[in-house]
Amino acid sequence: MTRERTQVGIVGAGPAGLLLSHLLALAGIDSVVVESRSRAYCEARQRAGLLEEGTVRLLRAAGLAGRLDREGLEHGGIYLQFSGERHHLDFRDLVGRAVTIYAQTEIVKDLIAERTSAGAALHFDVSGTEVADLGTDRPLLRYTDASGNRHEVGCDVIAGCDGFHGICRPAMPDGLLTVAERAYPYAWLGILADVPPSTDELIYCRHPNGFALHSMRSPEVSRLYLQVPPDEDIEDWPDDRIWAELRHRLEVPGWELEEGPILEKSVTPMRSFVAAPMRSGRLFLAGDAAHIVPPTGAKGLNLALADVSVLAAALIALVRDSRSELADAYSETCQNRVWRATHFSWWMTSMLHVTPGGDEMPDRNEMEAQLQLSQLRYVTTSRAAATTLAENYCGYPPLC
Repeated sequence: MTRERTQVGIVGAGPAGLLLSHLLALAGIDSVVVESRSRAYCEARQRAGLLEEGTVRLLRAAGLAGRLDREGLEHGGIYLQFSGERHHLDFRDLVGRAVTIYAQTEIVKDLIAERTSAGAALHFDVSGTEVADLGTDRPLLRYTDASGNRHEVGCDVIAGCDGFHGICRPAMPDGLLTVAERAYPYAWLGILADVPPSTDELIYCRHPNGFALHSMRSPEVSRLYLQVPPDEDIEDWPDDRIWAELRHRLEVPGWELEEGPILEKSVTPMRSFVAAPMRSGRLFLAGDAAHIVPPTGAKGLNLALADVSVLAAALIALVRDSRSELADAYSETCQNRVWRATHFSWWMTSMLHVTPGGDEMPDRNEMEAQLQLSQLRYVTTSRAAATTLAENYCGYPPLC
């Protein structure tokens, strides 16, 4: 076994782990990043694509926004569609802010390129990752590299940025974590299509058949979603059926949905999950390792990068300056934002998705449908209600 030393061991090379490594490096702090997936997988997996204004400012301040500023699509609002009508919410008018479309895959590519060019210790295709001695001032990170060599890295701190299914959250001491979670009775069937978007800004649609969303990844590539049951088999959805259902839910008089080749399609279950605290001794959790939100509010990636912004400052103070105040406050600081985003994501999801039940519960279904429509009418006719949506959608509290 090869024994090594670093200041911060980072488990996970998604946007959270990579950004943390970069921010620490800017402050002169060394890190080792380990990732069980390949670099090609990390750079190709489709995830979120909408950035809050504060997230964009964070990436600019870190020197990571060159391509984002050239290729990102700034949006000043969204459309809400229901009862066959489409309504625009103007975020710039309501809260003076905007959001930017720039895919998570592109952020990961940018970060990997930057960390690689800087000569960072960034290891893909690792296996057997373990964390140990977490109750001491010298926790250990162990892993086997792609060549089969075993490594043990002594660290000052370990950051668990390894996602919902990672190894760091389960390594927290028994009985420490409090978990709140909710599984939603529907999922998203998502497609990536090689066709220019049919809209200038995102369309969120509540339809009797279920929710639909028209998003995008670039001026040439569209991203669209349909509400389906959580156990839906993607094989039951050939391309023609997907486009037909998208047209049925999204089209309004005078507007048509453009179709094109489907590059990817998948079904993603929806859940809310929050684990607290996000720290135990010298182990800190960030991003999906500590919390999951349904994608309706576009909060997952933004929350992960907000965690890292707080964590980087805390670790710089702890490791470089021997000051523990920010580290001690890390979990509570992040949790305030996490719960605000969790509530907003639940609210958007509940307002726009049709509750399953069919003919078995007609009275309940009619009640929920009318409550949803009443809420949508309120948001699209009341400036106060529209401002609340806009403020949360653009990021509350603002990151920077």
